[in-house]
Amino acid sequence: MIALITTVVAATLGTAAAIGLKRLSPAYAKPITFLILSPIVVPVVITAMGAYFLYSPLGLVNHLSGIVLAYTVLAVPFVVVTVMDTLEGLDTNLLRAASSLGASPFVAFRRVALPMIYPGVISGALFAFAVSFDDIVVALFLAGPHQRTIPVQMFNGVREEINPIIAAAATLLVLLSALLLVVVEYLRRRSQRLAST
Repeated sequence: MIALITTVVAATLGTAAAIGLKRLSPAYAKPITFLILSPIVVPVVITAMGAYFLYSPLGLVNHLSGIVLAYTVLAVPFVVVTVMDTLEGLDTNLLRAASSLGASPFVAFRRVALPMIYPGVISGALFAFAVSFDDIVVALFLAGPHQRTIPVQMFNGVREEINPIIAAAATLLVLLSALLLVVVEYLRRRSQRLAST
């Protein structure tokens, strides 16, 4: 549930940020892009500790919204990178044509731009899902007894006793990761085909 909520929020915010950064002048876009992509550079332990100290006075530790917010911060950069890459192949003349035919900016985006960039949005959403589904460090710092993620359960199971359920869960996680990589590669190739036509 945490991974699904994070995926939806990160895909929405990351797509909006990528479109906004694409429209900004490079003088403003570069520092903002660096700021958005900084969670990729900063070690996850530091991000988790910072989130813990920030959330403690606000009462967001041991709360679902606190974990989703922390995972969203970690996942948005992946969505921004993939959507910005897809936006490079977007012909802005098509958006201008839609506007000249009476479409509002939202309708032009939804009917013209989104079908062309959706492989990047889906790829970014898959990366966001993988980041939030697989991370253990943030969950160890911020999760309470009611937010038992699979990596935390596996960590506790390995620490306490070796259990065949942990091996089965690890195998399923490896298969899920391989499936996500296949889907991302398929979407990347499809995006290249769409851009070339």
